[in-house]
Amino acid sequence: MVAGVLFLTEGEAVDVLGVNMFAIRFLEVAGFIRVSIRKEFDFSKLNKIDKLFLWFNSYTTVVFLIRSSEGHAYQIGAMVDALFCYFTFRGLVQNIEDFKQFLSDFVFLLVPYFILVVIQGVTANNPFAIVGGSQSFMFRHGRPRCFGTFRHPDLLGSFAVTFLPLFIGYGLTRKKRFHALLGIISCLGIVFFTNSGGPMGALAVSLVGWLLWPMRNKMGLVRRSLAAMLAIVALFMKSSIWYLPARASEIFGGHGWHRSYLMDVAFKNIGKWWLAGMPIAETKNWFPYLVSVTGGADITNQYLHFGLYAGLGSMILFIVLLIQAFRSLGVSLRASYADSSVCHKFMLWGLGVMLSVHIINWINVSYFDQFSVIWFLQLSVISSVTIGTNIVSKLDKT
Repeated sequence: MVAGVLFLTEGEAVDVLGVNMFAIRFLEVAGFIRVSIRKEFDFSKLNKIDKLFLWFNSYTTVVFLIRSSEGHAYQIGAMVDALFCYFTFRGLVQNIEDFKQFLSDFVFLLVPYFILVVIQGVTANNPFAIVGGSQSFMFRHGRPRCFGTFRHPDLLGSFAVTFLPLFIGYGLTRKKRFHALLGIISCLGIVFFTNSGGPMGALAVSLVGWLLWPMRNKMGLVRRSLAAMLAIVALFMKSSIWYLPARASEIFGGHGWHRSYLMDVAFKNIGKWWLAGMPIAETKNWFPYLVSVTGGADITNQYLHFGLYAGLGSMILFIVLLIQAFRSLGVSLRASYADSSVCHKFMLWGLGVMLSVHIINWINVSYFDQFSVIWFLQLSVISSVTIGTNIVSKLDKT
C-alpha cells in the first residue's frame, strides 16, 4: 500500500463504470478484500476512534450530498477511499510490534525514494514522470522545489516530516537503530529538497515535541502554558491572531500571509458556510487570484476545507476525533509505565508528536492526492496500538 503511494501517481487513471480508478484505488480495494476475507479486523469491535472516524466521514458526505448539486461522485469516492484505506490498515497493523516491523521494512522503500528526490532536485527533471508524475517544476529563491510523486512540494514535505518523529521514537527503542537512522536522514533530506516553508515549520514542531519528552508527566502544565502564551500574544499583536502563520513565514519562508488571510476572510464570511458549507466557487472574491480547477480561493487549510464542504459540524467532529486520538495515546502511555516498557513509551510518544505535526500542518495545507493514504495509515496505527491491554481499559474507566 505504501509502496503504491510512493512510486505511483494520480497522473493516470482507468475509467471503470464512470469512476476514475487511480493506482492507489486498486491497491486499497485489494487490501480491503484481503483484510475482510482473512478476518484480520473484527468490524464488530470498533473502538472510539473507529466510530468517530465513521461518524465524521459519514456526516461530511451526507451534508455535502444534501447541500451540493454537483461533485457527488467525487465526495462518495473520497469517503470510500477513506474507509477502505483506514480499515485495511487497521487489519494489517494490529499492535506496536507490527508497526515497528513496518518502520523497519519501510526504510527499504524510503531510501531509494529519497535518492530519486535528490536526482529531481539536482537535475530539475522528475524521474517519476515515467509513472505519470508532473514534468513541471517550481523554484524558490533560486532553489528547486521537489514534489516526487505528489502534486505539490508541501505534500512531499508533509509526508517526510510526519514520519520523522516515528523514526526518532523507533531509534530510541534501541532496536535496529541503523534502520531508524536511515529513516531520519531520508526524512530530513526530503524536507530540505522540498524547499517549502510549511514542512520546515512542521519540522520545528516535530523537534519541539521530542524536546518535551522530559515534561511528559506534566503535559497539562504545558498545554495551559501554551494557551496562556497564545492569549498574551493575541493581546499584543496589532493584527488578529490568525496572522501568526504570516509571522512564522518570515522565519521558515513560504506563503504565510495567504494562510493567515484565508482564515481571516473565512471567519468573516462564516455566516455563509457554518451550517452546511458552501461551494468553493463562491469564494472567488476572497482573493485576487484563483485556483483554475475550482474557480475559487486556494483553500490551504484542512479545517476550513471540511468547514466549506459540510459546515461547522464537520469541523467539530474532526476536532473531536483528534482529541480522542490524543486521549487514547495518553491513556496508553500511562499504561506503559506499569509494565516498564520503554520501547512502547517512545513509540507512543512518537505517535503523539506525529499527530501534533499534522494538527499544525493542517493550518498550512489541505491534504489531497494519494497523500491522504498516509494520514489514514497513521491514524489507524494510533487506533490499533492504543487498545488491547487490560491496563488501558482500567485507566480509561478511572
